[in-house]
Amino acid sequence: MSAISYDVAPVHVREDLPEAHRRAWERLAAPGAWWSGAERVAIAAEVRQAPRCPLCRERRAALSPMSVEGAHVSLGELSDGVVDVVHRVTTDPGRLSRAWFEAATADALTDAQYVELIGVLVTVVSIDSFCWALGLSSHPLPKPVAGEPTHYRPPGAHSESAWVPMIAESRATGAEADLYLGRRTGNVIRALSLVPDEVRTLLDLSAAHYMAPKDMMDFGARRALDRAQIELIAGRVSALNECFY
Repeated sequence: MSAISYDVAPVHVREDLPEAHRRAWERLAAPGAWWSGAERVAIAAEVRQAPRCPLCRERRAALSPMSVEGAHVSLGELSDGVVDVVHRVTTDPGRLSRAWFEAATADALTDAQYVELIGVLVTVVSIDSFCWALGLSSHPLPKPVAGEPTHYRPPGAHSESAWVPMIAESRATGAEADLYLGRRTGNVIRALSLVPDEVRTLLDLSAAHYMAPKDMMDFGARRALDRAQIELIAGRVSALNECFY
C-alpha cells in the first residue's frame, strides 16, 4: 500500500482519510480503462506542473484564454494535445466550452480518455489540496503498475445533454450495478461514469472527505467542526469558486 501518512500534520487526521488516499493512490498507479499506469502517473505529474506554466498564467489573466498563443511548459511525457487538456482543466476550468471539448476529443484524445483523465486530475487535486490545507508537502506520486488498459466502455452509457455519455441510475446494471450505491446521484458524479472505476474512486474519496448525504439535512450532525462552522466554510468556498451549489 502507498506510504501516505498524516502523522506529522498539525492537527489530528481521522484514519479513514489516509486510508482513502492510499487506495486512491494505488488506483491512480494501476492501468485504467484507456490509459496505462505510466500514462496515468504522467497525467498526475502534469496536473502538478500546470500551475507553473507561464502560458497558463497568461491565459488565466487574459480576457479570453484563446487570445494568448504559445506553447505550454510541460514535463514532456504526454502529447501536446493531452498536455493542453490537462493544463486548461487544471488552471482555468471555469472558461472551458463545448467547442473546445469537441475540438480536443476530435484530435488529442477520445471522450472516454478525456473522462479518465478528469478522474485522475480530480484525484490528484483533491489529495494535494488536502495536504495544502494542512500545510504539508504533496505526497510523492506512486510508481506506475505495469499492464494494459482494459478498453472497457460500459454498455449503459448514453449521450444526454452533457458533453460526454453518462450512465443514468436506471441503466446502472450488470457490471455497473454497484456504481451509485443504489441512490440518486448528482451529475457531477455521473459525469465520470463513462469510465466506471473513476466514479468508484470519486465516491470512495467523497465518503472520507464529505458528510454522508443522509447527514446533510440533519443540522445536529457534525464532524470535527460544528454545523455553523461547516456552513460558514462551505459558503465561503462556494463563493470563491463561484459554485451555484
